[in-house]
Amino acid sequence: MGSVVVFAPSPVLTVTVEDLEGNADIHVHAGGQGVWQARMLTALGASVTICAVFAGETGLVLRHLIADEGIKVVSVSGEGSSGAYLHDRRGGERKVLAESAGHKLTRHELDELYGLTLQAGMQAGTVILSGAVEEDAVPPDMYRRLTADLGAAGCTVVADLTGERLDAVLAGKPAVIKMADNEIVSSGRAAASETGQIIEAMHTLAREGASAVIVTRAHLPSLVLSKGALSEIHVPEMQAVDTSGAGDSLTAGVAAVLAEHGTLLDGVVLGTAAGAQNVTRHGLGTGEAAVIRQFAGLVKIVPLDGEETAQQMSPDELARKVREP
Repeated sequence: MGSVVVFAPSPVLTVTVEDLEGNADIHVHAGGQGVWQARMLTALGASVTICAVFAGETGLVLRHLIADEGIKVVSVSGEGSSGAYLHDRRGGERKVLAESAGHKLTRHELDELYGLTLQAGMQAGTVILSGAVEEDAVPPDMYRRLTADLGAAGCTVVADLTGERLDAVLAGKPAVIKMADNEIVSSGRAAASETGQIIEAMHTLAREGASAVIVTRAHLPSLVLSKGALSEIHVPEMQAVDTSGAGDSLTAGVAAVLAEHGTLLDGVVLGTAAGAQNVTRHGLGTGEAAVIRQFAGLVKIVPLDGEETAQQMSPDELARKVREP
C-alpha cells in the first residue's frame, strides 16, 4: 500500500467501560475521526502519518497510544489539554458519563500544524482531511487553504466533513468528498433523503468543486458520482455491534487505494468492505485485512443506468490492494 497523511487536528482520549462476566472491563484508546481513519489505513497496510495537536496530560497519553499502533505521529505541542471522553457500554449501548472537547487551538498551534501537514502531505501524495471535535477548534478557511495548496502540489485530497468545513473544502476543489445522506439534508442541499434529491445534491457538490462524491445511506446502498457517472454500492448487511466508525473506515479504504494509484471505484469496494467489517467489532476503525479482502469480493457496483454489471474482485485480485496477514 502507499502512503497517506491524516490531518486530525484534535484527537481525543477514549475510556470505555464494557461488561466482562459481571465485572467492569475498562479500555483506553486514542479516538476521534482522524484516528479511526488512520487506524483502518494501518490495518489495510498503508504507511500512515497523522498530523495533530497534543496538549496536557491527555495529549501526552494520546501521542504514545497512537504511535504504539504503528502510526507515524507529526505533532504540535499545545498549550491547553486534548479532548477526552468516558463512555459506559455495560448496558449494550453507549452511555456518556463525561466528555471534554479540549482547548480551542491557538493561532501559533494552527500555523505550525498547517506547515507540518503541508510538508507531510506533499511527501505522501494522498491526504485525508478530518474534522475536530468542536466546530470552532479550527477555522473553516484552514480547510480551504489546505485543500487548495495540497491540490496545487499534486496531492489527492479526500475529505469527510460537514457544515462550514465542507463548504471550505469544496472551495479548495478536493478529489473526493464523502458524506452521509442525513448530512446532505442538514447542509440544505436536499430537503429529504429521497434518492432523487440525494443524487441531485451530489451533482451540486460536484459543481461546487468535488471531483467525486460518495454518499452513504444507512441500510440503503451507498451512491458514488465520479466523472459524471452514478453507481450504487451493494453489500450484504452485517449484524452490527457498533456502527460508529463505519464511514471513517470507508473513507480510509478509498484513500488507501487512491494512494496506490488505483481507481475510485476500487477504493469504494475496499472501503465498503472495511466499513462492513468494522460494524461487527467493538473497536472503532478496526479490522483484519484478510477478512476485509475476502468480504470485498461480495461488494457489487451497480451503474444506475439499469445495467446490473457487478464489479467483484477475487481474493487474489484484492491481495494487490490489501496487506497479506
